[in-house]
Amino acid sequence: MSTSASILDTIKQKVNNLLLIEKDWFKKVFRWFWITFAAIIIGFPLYIYSVSIDLFGLFGAMPSLKAIENPENDLSSEVITADGVSLGRYFRFNRSQVSYYDLSPDLVNTLIYSEDHRFYQHSGMDFVAYLRVFKGLITLNPAGGGSTITQQLAKNLYTQNPELGLDGTFSKLGRYPRRVIQKTKEWIISVYLERNFTKEEILAMYLNTTSFGANAYGIKVAAETYFNKSTDSLNIQESAVLVGMLQAITRFNPVLNPENSLKKRNEVLSKLFKHGYIKTREEYDSIKALPIALTYKVQNQNEGLDTYFRSVIQNDLMRWCKENGYDLWESGLKIYTTIDSRMQRYAEESLTEHMRYLQNDFQKSWQGRDPWMDDNYNSIKGFLDSRVKQTDAYKSLVSRYGEKSDSLKIMLHLKKPMRVFTWNGERDTLFSTMDSLNHYKRFLQSGFMSMDARTGAVKAWVGGINHKYFKYDHVRQGTRQPGSTFKAFVYGTAIETGYNPCLRLQDISPSFDLPSGTWRPLNAEGGYGTGEKYTLRQAMARSINSITAQLIQKVDPANVVDFARRTGITSPLEPVPSLCLGVNDVSLYELVGAYSTFVNQGIHTTPYYITHIEDKNGNVIEVFTPKTRQAMNEQTAYKMVYMLQGGVQEEGGTSRGLPKELKIDNEIGGKTGTTDNASDGWYMGITKDLVSGAWVGGDERSIHYRSWGDGQGGKTARPIWAGFMLRVYADPTLPYKKGPFKTPDSGIDVTLDCDQYDEVVNPDDTDTWSPDDVR
Repeated sequence: MSTSASILDTIKQKVNNLLLIEKDWFKKVFRWFWITFAAIIIGFPLYIYSVSIDLFGLFGAMPSLKAIENPENDLSSEVITADGVSLGRYFRFNRSQVSYYDLSPDLVNTLIYSEDHRFYQHSGMDFVAYLRVFKGLITLNPAGGGSTITQQLAKNLYTQNPELGLDGTFSKLGRYPRRVIQKTKEWIISVYLERNFTKEEILAMYLNTTSFGANAYGIKVAAETYFNKSTDSLNIQESAVLVGMLQAITRFNPVLNPENSLKKRNEVLSKLFKHGYIKTREEYDSIKALPIALTYKVQNQNEGLDTYFRSVIQNDLMRWCKENGYDLWESGLKIYTTIDSRMQRYAEESLTEHMRYLQNDFQKSWQGRDPWMDDNYNSIKGFLDSRVKQTDAYKSLVSRYGEKSDSLKIMLHLKKPMRVFTWNGERDTLFSTMDSLNHYKRFLQSGFMSMDARTGAVKAWVGGINHKYFKYDHVRQGTRQPGSTFKAFVYGTAIETGYNPCLRLQDISPSFDLPSGTWRPLNAEGGYGTGEKYTLRQAMARSINSITAQLIQKVDPANVVDFARRTGITSPLEPVPSLCLGVNDVSLYELVGAYSTFVNQGIHTTPYYITHIEDKNGNVIEVFTPKTRQAMNEQTAYKMVYMLQGGVQEEGGTSRGLPKELKIDNEIGGKTGTTDNASDGWYMGITKDLVSGAWVGGDERSIHYRSWGDGQGGKTARPIWAGFMLRVYADPTLPYKKGPFKTPDSGIDVTLDCDQYDEVVNPDDTDTWSPDDVR
């Protein structure tokens, strides 16, 4: 019995010991539970508060409440035509905003059901999603992320923007501490965002701040880049492609990884079906079976309409932005221009069509020989060797190898893969730097501009043949000798002085005594005149040099300079006799503006191309009004219109070759221009409401046709003007129609029917004009 009792006591003692141990363990667990619970209840809010105030600078600054209430986002500035078409954007990051009401319902619902289907139930943080993530972590079976759309917006705006400098001391401890702090800030900012914005505003802000690759920032640019659509017209499958990219831009990019993108798109569609947005299995299966139909085009300054115009006005806009406190690249400005997209397209089509033909003709004329010639039509020795020194490639190689090194010569002639411009499309080839220069110097260049003569509004601007490969603008940047197009200002000075368009003069070239000797201009055909009589209108129509020279001798070159200045020519002009032949360089922009003065009843309007600018919120912040002045009276202006019509109506006129279709039921005036050696071909054409001009020439004056006849303006430039006008008149949606020029309100003060005159006297009404007077 004693033995049994002893054993029983031992067992009881051990049980008691176990109970004591269990009790101690329970007390410890219970104690640690409450400590942990208290730490969470007290510590977590304290941690959140510490992050929000950046305690001791440990966590990094938070964006201010004002910044959260008014989030700033760098936005591209957009250039818009008079008829509402986007010409392109200026951007560091190609981003444009849209409002919630610009988003298609398919896009909105695809985003919500795919990324955050409890979006309308939470206030920035989805705790149900957090539990799902936690469960996935402890079971080693990840079940997706827990970030809400609002948190992702917070990330886009603030926590992943290094320029804001929001990192603190703890962020330097490593990737994970930094990520925890960033996540905490996202929670805090999300709450603030939900308090200050509606759900719809948050959705739009998120889509506006997300990158979609290919330099497409924001849903508006992404829709244009991948599908060439506006955001309000995106359908379910297109929306699913774009929303699918949000999780991994490159991995699910439909251009770079089409198979991954298709798979991801279908996963998104599956979620839409699961949540009932896609109603039936049949609809889901039919959409899922569709391929991804892209219309992919990355936006850049070399693409789209009016590329030269956008580049040229950039300096004007940057100057305005600097004066007014805006950033052209980030302020999201809307720049409304006078350009008409239809007319711009017609101008580009006409120029491209004719220049393709001309280039082929130009190459045939030289039969493989170099087109750079001196005044005696001899090839310029060392031409390419001297021109290559002006290139960036040469300067870069000199800085690396030295100007006298053999390596420089070797590298200049080293062939490498290169994509080059041709009129049959871009071509991949192996070219050296010298090969490339030789290739591009052989191309003819061109420029075209059209403006509304009544308002001064520029309607079309084509600065060259291809902006990607030829950056130089030949409308306003480039200046060249205008040739006979400048004769309008000589005749205009004479008309203003009182000479009648019907005055008859002999085709005899006058002589000028100059410090360098005697100068006597030749006519285009090479002689000093035939002695035949022509009216001033006939002489201008035929572009007879001798009679133009007689006029400048009579009216004085200084007065011609003054007249040209009043009509809008701003380039330097020398008051010398040879001015009558257009020897001083001017721009196409100046000439078009000056010729418009004749059509606009003597009122000069400086060509303008921007009507107003709006800020990113649609507020008009600047309105531009055209600058006008009375350059001449309406009588002189109308007589010059009559003179210019002579090119079309007079026998031998240089505009007689215009298409008959243009001349039916219409009044047209025009003037050709061709410089020595046919380095420059010009055409200026006027109608009752449009003034347009074209220039064609080589990259340098030494590059030209072999013969003057092949390179004259009537052949090179006039067809561009004609092609443009044919297209304009064929478009019934445009306001520009055929019709007569407006006559002066007070009537015409002279008879313009030259058959009514037996002999026209000069302005002082005392002496009959004689060629002897100007010899």
